[in-house]
Parts: sequence; structure tokens; C-alpha cells
Amino acid sequence: MAGSIDRPGGVTLVAVLTWISGLLDIVSGSLLLFQTSVSATVEQFGGESQLIASALLTILIGVVVIVVAVGLLRGNNASRILITIFEMLSIIGSVFLAIAYPAGAIAEYFSIAVAVIVLFLLWTRRASAFFRG
Repeated sequence: MAGSIDRPGGVTLVAVLTWISGLLDIVSGSLLLFQTSVSATVEQFGGESQLIASALLTILIGVVVIVVAVGLLRGNNASRILITIFEMLSIIGSVFLAIAYPAGAIAEYFSIAVAVIVLFLLWTRRASAFFRG
């Protein structure tokens, strides 16, 4: 855990963005729960139970992401590694989607750029010193 080294601004930025992402997951999952009475939405998910499961999973992911964001602020190296894994998976997924669906490639390139920036900010020399503590 970090203690003697000041948290770099890049780590704080990544943690805040991660926290916001988790909050948005919780909000979107909660809103999805209210869609059980909308037949088109239920049909799109393949049934009410799948919609509810998707909503609850989205909320759970949001909670986990917020916990990880708090870990980043505290200098928890496991949180940094977890975010690194998620960002690498995001890059792989975005490359796949950019190839599979060229019409949406620009958004995927933006997603890749954000993931690369997050990885860079988490693995700078100052950030590494902070997480080593």
C-alpha cells in the first residue's frame, strides 16, 4: 500500500474515471430493472429472467468497479493489475469489433485510445513508485 509517496495526478484521474464508470453501471443496471414491463425490451433480452439477470450483473460489475477505484486511490497494486487486465481485454474486444463492424470502428478506436492512456497513466514511473509504496 502506498503511504510515503504522493499519489500521482494520473492515478487520481484514472480512479475518478473508474469510479464514474462504476456509478454509471449501477445506474444503467437499475434503470434496466424498470424495463421489465416494456415488452420490446424484454423480448430483446430473450425474456424477463435474462433481462433481470443482465441488470443485476451490470449493477454487480458497477459495485466491483467502484471498489477497485477506491483501491487505486489507496495505492492497492491488486487494483492496478485488475484495471490493467480489464483495459487489455477492452483493447482486444475493441480491435475485434472494429474489424467485425467497420461502421462503428471510429468509436472502437476512441475506446482503444482511452484504454492505452489509462494503461500509460497506471504504469508510469511515478505511479509504479506510488503502488510500491
